[in-house]
Amino acid sequence: MLGAMRYSRALYIAVGFLVFAVPSLARDGAETTIPLKNLSAQEIREESLDRLFASLRKASGEQAAKATEEKIWELWSRSDSATAEVLLGQAVVAMGAADNAASLEILDRIIAAYPTYAEAWNKRATLHFMIGNYNTSLSDIEKVLDLEPRHFGALAGRGMIYQRQGKWSEALSAFREALSMNPNMAGVKNAVQELSKREQDI
Repeated sequence: MLGAMRYSRALYIAVGFLVFAVPSLARDGAETTIPLKNLSAQEIREESLDRLFASLRKASGEQAAKATEEKIWELWSRSDSATAEVLLGQAVVAMGAADNAASLEILDRIIAAYPTYAEAWNKRATLHFMIGNYNTSLSDIEKVLDLEPRHFGALAGRGMIYQRQGKWSEALSAFREALSMNPNMAGVKNAVQELSKREQDI
């Protein structure tokens, strides 16, 4: 989940990009470094993601981490179906224009036709968060994580919802799990510090 959304004082989750911009879907980047094998497009993406997550955890600086995050988001936005990718882009444009009904209709169509497209579930979770449907958003987040357990955007989004619901311990746990996948999210780190202090003060 997440997006260009602000939450309380320090919580701007800067994981790129989430809602109001779709990463480029150009067919370049990490996959070009992988030797040709008898792999499906999905298997190639998974291999690329494995390498990128290993790099993300070892990133030596903010610029390197951001570049790696962007590549991960790009791969998450890809699908075996060009139609699904185009529709996802349309849904994000509609979301950015505050046309929530149109965005939801498109995302519902994508998920019905391509139920293993994790990023469609993630964008719908984000949309439900934006319009205050927190429990529905959590349900979609669970599906995202079933399909992609490393999805730090969905994990951080779950933390944001728990914060809104006043579930401080659950929020802290979700944010910590997000950081275990991507330790470079400054907004999530700030949220962890605030929530940890809250726990200590209780």
